Amino acid sequence: MQQGYYVPVGIESIEPDMFPDVALYLRSGGNYVLYKNNGRLFSKQDAQRLMTNNIDFLYVSPADMEVINQYMESNAERFLTSASFDGRTKGKIIYQTSINFVGDIFQNPGKAGDLNRSKRLIENLMTYLSSDRDALTSLETVMTKNYYTFVHSLQVTALSLLVHAEAYMLAHDEMVDVGIGTLLHDFGKIFISQEILNKTGKLSDEEVAAIRRHPMDGYTYLKENTSLNDICLAIVRDHHERINGNGYPQGLKKEAISRSAQVGGLCDVYCTLTIDRSGRTALPPYLTIQVMRQEMKDAFDKRLLDILEGLTCTEDAQQLVL
Repeated sequence: MQQGYYVPVGIESIEPDMFPDVALYLRSGGNYVLYKNNGRLFSKQDAQRLMTNNIDFLYVSPADMEVINQYMESNAERFLTSASFDGRTKGKIIYQTSINFVGDIFQNPGKAGDLNRSKRLIENLMTYLSSDRDALTSLETVMTKNYYTFVHSLQVTALSLLVHAEAYMLAHDEMVDVGIGTLLHDFGKIFISQEILNKTGKLSDEEVAAIRRHPMDGYTYLKENTSLNDICLAIVRDHHERINGNGYPQGLKKEAISRSAQVGGLCDVYCTLTIDRSGRTALPPYLTIQVMRQEMKDAFDKRLLDILEGLTCTEDAQQLVL
């Protein structure tokens, strides 16, 4: 099997003697070797042995992901409130749960209408982010090695929640709506071919047009097939709009773009620039903010950009760049 057919699961997420009884694999080069078959529980000795050998992940078959997702999501709150795990471990657990969730939704669009499931995940993410001031840093350590839609969606969501918490006095329910909307902001990309999404060279005019349709395509599908509210849907549709009118799909300006879509768009650009992608090296946080201020002049609300800088940049980072 190719690597893409197996799904990684962090060792911290595999709770000894409680994890579902599924086959687990080790990756060796381009091959996958059976580590534990059905019929044997994952033990404390397994966890210790793997961590001693600096193995961070085991892999499962997609056929087993339904039961894995159910286990992770039903236990996430217990993991995140447990004193047995440090902040970095909790970051890995919420990361694992969230990317599994986003992957499941994007591969099975009909599940996007399960609002109770979405709300539980966002509330767990909010619990984690409010747990200590280093939560975002802990989460970033497990998100910066790969760029793909699922990881990007989680990073944008986490950062958007933090910016909203600094910028506005929102009720709990509205914060949950913000989280759901940003988690699904790139949902429309399910309608774009993988050939276009993975292309490293220059895109043709037709391919650019297909990319630029994803906000409206995602909005239309979710509006017609779910009961997501206007806060969520506006983030999906408008996260590429810019307050100077140079965005898409509608070329909206200033107050015509909802505040949450403005925050989502701001965090979307920041997260895109700060993660390695094919053909482009990630920028450090402070340089990313400079690019957003100077090369994307008047695209973003200055107050929101100041808040983003305060959350992501330190004096040490500025000195390194300068």
